[in-house]
Amino acid sequence: MTASKRAGKAAPGFRTKRVYEAAADDDGRRVLVDRLWPRGVAKNKAHIDQWLKDVAPSDTLRRRFHGNPAKWNEFVAAYGRELAQEPASTAAATLRALGRKQPVTLLYAARDESHNNAVALKQLLERKNRAEKRPLKAPGKT
Repeated sequence: MTASKRAGKAAPGFRTKRVYEAAADDDGRRVLVDRLWPRGVAKNKAHIDQWLKDVAPSDTLRRRFHGNPAKWNEFVAAYGRELAQEPASTAAATLRALGRKQPVTLLYAARDESHNNAVALKQLLERKNRAEKRPLKAPGKT
């Protein structure tokens, strides 16, 4: 099933989903955002349209915060700093552009559905898109 066939009438934007869950009609473009290929997932059956390793957190960052929800905000901030650097910034810009035009499902393998890099990435992408939509203030005006 291709991204165009799955897109259906779903609204543009981002959603997250475990890569182990079945593809759905409203997934839109399915993008794996993990650095490593998920265990036990056959490439020909995964229905993954794109694998953006460059947008995944560094191995160091991932290991430092893995399985520690108490440090979630610290992880999101550090991940945001990584996304500002190349090659992650280009990969993130690609995702933001896709998400403005079509539904994009960010796929991840982590067991924790609330604290993982895809959830953090979704927050950061949406925050950046909102910031880019805000009109700039003219100098000297409040």
